Amino acid sequence: MSANSNYMNKSRLHVAVFPFPFGTHATPLFNITQKLASFMPDVVFSFFNIPQSNAKISSDFKNDTINMYDVWDGVPEGYVFKGKPQEDIELFMLAAPPTLTEALAKAEVETGTKVSCILGDAFLWFLEELAQQKQVPWITTYMSEEHSLLAHICTDLIRQTIGIHEKAEERKDEELDFIPGLSKIRVQDLPEGIVMGNLDSYFARMLHQMGRALPRASAVCISSCQELDPVATNELNRKLNKLINVGPLSLITQSNSLPSGTNKSLGWLDKQESENSVAYVSFGSVARPDATEITALAQALEASQVKFIWSIRDNLKVHLPGGFIENTKDKGMVVSWVPQTAVLAHKAVGVFITHFGHNSIMESIASEVPMIGRPFIGEQKLNGRIVEAKWCIGLVVEGGVFTKDGVLRSLNKILGSTQGEEMRRNIRDLRLMVDKALSPDGSCNTNLKHLVDMIVTSN
Repeated sequence: MSANSNYMNKSRLHVAVFPFPFGTHATPLFNITQKLASFMPDVVFSFFNIPQSNAKISSDFKNDTINMYDVWDGVPEGYVFKGKPQEDIELFMLAAPPTLTEALAKAEVETGTKVSCILGDAFLWFLEELAQQKQVPWITTYMSEEHSLLAHICTDLIRQTIGIHEKAEERKDEELDFIPGLSKIRVQDLPEGIVMGNLDSYFARMLHQMGRALPRASAVCISSCQELDPVATNELNRKLNKLINVGPLSLITQSNSLPSGTNKSLGWLDKQESENSVAYVSFGSVARPDATEITALAQALEASQVKFIWSIRDNLKVHLPGGFIENTKDKGMVVSWVPQTAVLAHKAVGVFITHFGHNSIMESIASEVPMIGRPFIGEQKLNGRIVEAKWCIGLVVEGGVFTKDGVLRSLNKILGSTQGEEMRRNIRDLRLMVDKALSPDGSCNTNLKHLVDMIVTSN
């Protein structure tokens, strides 16, 4: 439908949704958009995403109140990539402000409805200006949990207190006890770009700008439960206009159905006689262990005699040691993909060897499976520190990288010692907290209703 702006429907609500179209960011925001649309069937939602990302998350999607828009990815025609880190992200972010503004204007005309609220990924900090132009609330979604968000918001304070580069390196073992909620986090656990690493990279500058902008947002939604760390939650409430813990998005939006042909791994698990005896190995869709570490991990699994399921991308299987698959065929499975939540929930699985991605940690807690983690990027080092030192539900691999002996020691601690038993008790307590928060009368549903109320009253 086309309409002149003078004749637009000013009574109907129109939420413009802007995901960060890289990594695993877009799908959770799309899922929460669907959830919000189910609560508000009379509200128009416009979802703006690059074509490559839209194709992955909405190939068979149909909803009369959610309109999908493809926007330019910022890559000029004929452009030759130079191989710089995050080059595609930088191109998109540089082009995004005018591109998204133009796309929103088009959506307003096509729907005949002026935008009443902007809901965007926190990485897209510049949406603040668009919201100001439109005179509507700016609600952001941070796709991780409270500790890394707090670190980004406090970046200037951390730099002033600790220093950067060499000064920060000298103090890397110190804990951030001057920030409530981060007292267990050491300087070395902070994401690269806060005090160490390349502070001038595009990504580091983007996150710094995000941390400065978010306190001005109408609300910030995070993928967590306030019960998991009330101290960090209270500190964020103090620094933000409104914090909304909507719950772990990987848990509240997950599907119960499994694609056909994916039950082989579950059938194999059904045949295992002992509970908590199998190691499940997966590093998500972004993390890429190098050849040396893949080899070391494989050697440890073979030497340990621990049964395992290893979900590894086909292009990385070339790094497995010669004969590994044949030598371990009686005690392990090497596959390209598994239904992770179903595998973790199986009674036979006793440890999750992971990258400490936020979604994976939440899924591990939901299934009461302790973790061995090798952090790679982003906030994963910080996540690992929370898992090991604060919640005591897992281990960071020795030295931060996989070695045969280090993995063997970690497996023994979790699967064969009283330390592993204590971790299971701790993770069970966390699971009960999460279950309560996600219950119909729990805090996450209450918070989600607050988000709905903000949108409904935004006009």
